[in-house]
Amino acid sequence: MSGGAEAVAAAGAEAEPEPEEPERRVRIVVEYCEPCGFEPTYQELASAVREEYPDIEIESRLGGTGAFEIEINGQLVFSKLENGGFPYEKDVKAEGEALAVTPSVIR
Repeated sequence: MSGGAEAVAAAGAEAEPEPEEPERRVRIVVEYCEPCGFEPTYQELASAVREEYPDIEIESRLGGTGAFEIEINGQLVFSKLENGGFPYEKDVKAEGEALAVTPSVIR
């Protein structure tokens, strides 16, 4: 190898690979009031989300009286306690690599 080739080979060997960007996973948590009978509403929403966005993780947890709260990646995006109703399936939609809940249309 000539001196120039050795320098190029050495530089290539020393170069560190660029770090890979961590995979962005969207995680939805729906907190609902079980005694209020909101589980079917959660199941309907979860089914619609899984059908439209199969890579998204959606789970539930039991909440207080009257609760139907939706968090996306830890951020509260919809609150039945604040809005007084439920979001329609069409109100939960992808925006870029995240999801958004549009609370303007509630039932």
